Amino acid sequence: MAVKEILLLGNENLYEMCKEVSRDEIDKAKGIVENLHDTMMDFRKKYGFGRAIAAPQINELFRIIYMNFDGNSIALINPRLEFVDDEKFEMWDDCMSYPGLEVKLFRYKKCKVYYKDLDWNDCILEHKGDLSELIQHEYDHLDGILAVQKAIDSKSFRINKDKAGCF
Repeated sequence: MAVKEILLLGNENLYEMCKEVSRDEIDKAKGIVENLHDTMMDFRKKYGFGRAIAAPQINELFRIIYMNFDGNSIALINPRLEFVDDEKFEMWDDCMSYPGLEVKLFRYKKCKVYYKDLDWNDCILEHKGDLSELIQHEYDHLDGILAVQKAIDSKSFRINKDKAGCF
């Protein structure tokens, strides 16, 4: 399909709640997933990082997440997140919508996500550690929430020159 522009921090569309994909929109969802893949691969080539991207980051306000890591790719349509327990960890989070800026926040150590795949099958994934964090980050995008809104405090920001691409 196509490489799309990634919306950057400050774009009002990043703060919008995304709508669910209906069964009759699955072909549209497949096209969005292709664009998410192409866009993320282009970003990864330029900046050297990127494991997942959410549809609103390319200005598609649908509940779609695309992940690509360790040679595996997966599309999550209409994901619903559930936390396995209350255990959290502190971490530095980054985002393709603000490359180079990192935010210190708390994420749950474990999560379970229910979603539809591209064949409209019901699926469940359980993740812990960095993949749990990744799912939570992308899921927040679907609700119009950015990591910068979850910072621990006003001093929980830093620039990572290796990921900024402009320093």
